[in-house]
Amino acid sequence: MASSLMKLTRSVRSALGGFKAPSTADGLSLGLMGHYGNHLWGSSTIFLESMGFPIGGLHQVLSQQQRTFIQMRTSLKVVDNSGAKRVMCIQALKGRKGARLGDTIIASVKEAHPRGKVKKGEVVYCVVVRAAMQRQRCDGSEIKFDDNAVVLVNKQGEPIGTRVFGPVPHELRRKKLVKILTLAKHVA
Repeated sequence: MASSLMKLTRSVRSALGGFKAPSTADGLSLGLMGHYGNHLWGSSTIFLESMGFPIGGLHQVLSQQQRTFIQMRTSLKVVDNSGAKRVMCIQALKGRKGARLGDTIIASVKEAHPRGKVKKGEVVYCVVVRAAMQRQRCDGSEIKFDDNAVVLVNKQGEPIGTRVFGPVPHELRRKKLVKILTLAKHVA
């Protein structure tokens, strides 16, 4: 999808000859979707339609959020009762690109409950139990969640909290994280 968007951008730029859309008084230009912003190609929807690109589909492509791995500085929700509310990923322990479902990460606690087991600023180990990035299952179906969520664990991989909130995928069983599955109410 990204390569077709790059081809589209190149064809528009070459057809417009590096033309920038007419600017308003404050220096912003009107873009393809009628939004204001600084971009290199202007409001030439007639040209795009003549090239065979559907304009409605282009809006979906441009506004669609790219789901990626959990990497450094990703903010994650904590779904156990360890006392932390939000953590920020410092390092993914496995893989160069980042972490996926079931992977362990090192994170810093950014928000915490006042009387919890962990405090703000602590560096903790976490297991990713929900990820917004799609994951292919063995039966051919795909699973993805609305948010990125973790469960805090110690260095041995045992959960710090005693409860896990929300759905947890059964793929954690393959990663030998059965204790987290037993604490969760709903296994997806």
